[in-house]
This record gives sequence, C-alpha cells and structure tokens, in this order.
Amino acid sequence: MRRLVVFIVLALVGAGLYGWALSSTAVSVDQSRVTNSTFLTELRTIAKTPTIQCYLDALSRTNFGAGAGGDTIAASGAATWSNLRIEGLSVDQYVRSTFHYTPSAHALAEAQSSLEEELTAAATSAQYNCPGTSAMALADMPAEMRNAEIKDQAMSTYLVSRLDTTIPLTAASLRTYYAAHVSQYDTLCVSIAVVPPTSLSAFTTAQSSGLSVAELAKKYSIDASASKGGAYGCFAPSSSSYDSVRADVGTTKLNSFSSTPQYITDSGTQVALFVAPTKETVTPFASAASAVLSDIQSLNSTYASSEEESILRASAIGVNPAFGRWGVASSSSNPSVFVPALPSSSDELDTTANLTTASTSTYK
Repeated sequence: MRRLVVFIVLALVGAGLYGWALSSTAVSVDQSRVTNSTFLTELRTIAKTPTIQCYLDALSRTNFGAGAGGDTIAASGAATWSNLRIEGLSVDQYVRSTFHYTPSAHALAEAQSSLEEELTAAATSAQYNCPGTSAMALADMPAEMRNAEIKDQAMSTYLVSRLDTTIPLTAASLRTYYAAHVSQYDTLCVSIAVVPPTSLSAFTTAQSSGLSVAELAKKYSIDASASKGGAYGCFAPSSSSYDSVRADVGTTKLNSFSSTPQYITDSGTQVALFVAPTKETVTPFASAASAVLSDIQSLNSTYASSEEESILRASAIGVNPAFGRWGVASSSSNPSVFVPALPSSSDELDTTANLTTASTSTYK
C-alpha cells in the first residue's frame, strides 16, 4: 500500500522553490521533521527529473510540473509532496511506537520492489508513457529521499498486515474472495449506443416502449458499431478496460441499456453514451486472479485509509506556511496540506500543459 494513501487531487496556484526558508523545518510530525534544506532538494529533484515527476503525477493524480517562474514547481505538487512526507512520518512513528518494528534489510528490499510495482501500475492505469522505468525513477532520487520512500513503504506494508480488516494477499485468500464474489468477475460482452442530443428524447421514448438493444443502436447510434446492433466486444478481467466496463455496466440488466447515460465529447459535440451488457460468462480464477488481487488491494487501501486518518488526527503536525496550510480545506475533506484560495497570478497552475497523456474513453 503506497503509504496507505488515497490521494486528494488539488488545484492550487504555483509557488517558487526559493525564498521558502521561513523556518528550519518544512514539515514535522510530533518529534520527527524534514528540514527545509532536505525538502527543497526533493522538490528541485522532482521538478527537474521528468521520470520522477511522471510517476508521481500518475500516483497522486496531481500535476508536479513547473510553475510560471524560473526554478519553480506548481504549488499542487509542493502541497501533495508535503502530504506524502507527513503521511510517511506519521505512519513510521506509529508503527515504531505501537509495534516496536524496524524493517530488516530483506523487508526494505521487498518494499522497494513493491513500490516500483505500484509506481508502474499507477502509470499504466493513468495511461502515462513515462520516460524511463519506475526503478530508474527511484534511482534518480537523492539517497535520503529514496531511502525515506522505501522505508515508508516498508512501514506502511507492515501496518496494513497488522490491521484486523486486512485481507492477506495470499493465493488461498484470493481464491476464497473470488469464490464469494464470482459474479463480479464475469467476462462481459457489451453493446453501446452513442446518441446525439437531437435524438436523445426519441431514444428514451423508444427504449421505454420496449425496443431491443440492437434496434435502438441501429436506429439512433452514430457510432460505427450501430451497423452491428451496437455490439462492441467482450471484456475479460484480464483486459485493461475491464474495470471501466464493469463500472459502466453496474447493475444494469442483461440486454438493456442503462437508464442514465454518460456524456462524452465526439468531434466537439457532447453526446450520450449508453452501455448494455448482452452476455455474462463465468471467468475461471486463473483468468480473474489479477482483477481479484486489484480489488483486494483496493479494499485494504480503504481500510488502511481509515486507520491513517486516525493516526493523522492524533499526531502533532506542523507545516512551513510557504508549502501550504495543514487543516481541513472544506467541510467534506479530511485534514491535509492545502493552499488557501489566492488571487490569480502569473504562477497559476497551467492545466493545459500536461506532462503526460490524458486518459481516453474505452469506447473509441
């Protein structure tokens, strides 16, 4: 688990790397701290190293790109990095004091491998083509930064293993979970209908009157699949698109379109996308294993996030004001580092200049 993190994507103004030495400490948790010097070195490394920046972008879904001024980083990146360091320090201290645990050389080696795998998985999920491997990203970090990340991974992994709610990532546990949720891993065949705004009302009326999926697609869809009655293909748990297709299908009944469409842009025009499951086939465990593992990891992350929240609320946390403010940014958010809303400036985060490739719809 990447330091038990469920990241909050922030949209914040840019901030310079220099002139932030308002105190000797950048972030602190109880008696542990990261100095301004160390923190600024880490930010400079992220800002100037595309490989590191790309994987952190993917992992946190935050833009770690440069700000508008020379030698700057977007404040979204600075605030997110502050959160990461705080989370790492708080978990490290909790595990050390509660379980008296110190990771061995073997545990640290395993933590490095798992961190590399998690970074790679994040980049793949976000469809980012990073300039180098995740191992190269870690290798490009200064020794202190790299060692802190690996140690935090080891401590987080240990804490997750000690939670009562954690599902062990063993072959036996995966099979047990699969057997109890086998229908969630069916291979799904789907049909789609891409309906323009001018036809949406007629489509809805025809659907209510009982027209079949194939008839609806042929009559109203502007997608190339319309000639085949909307038939789009089948997706097994091993498919990279499986999770999104499964989410799109949800609880929709076989051979019927969902009542609520997604809205996507096609050639500059917003259109309605309807998805219908047309066939569900039980997938053998061997083919579903990767999806089962991903689901269990997600559940463990949810359990761990709750534990992390308790740890953070019980810790004495300090943040140099130059990097953000520790607190609750809104009534619906948890405590985190955030930057208060400020007037627009030349350093404002440029959301049009992305380092990486944006995600695309499955149905293209």
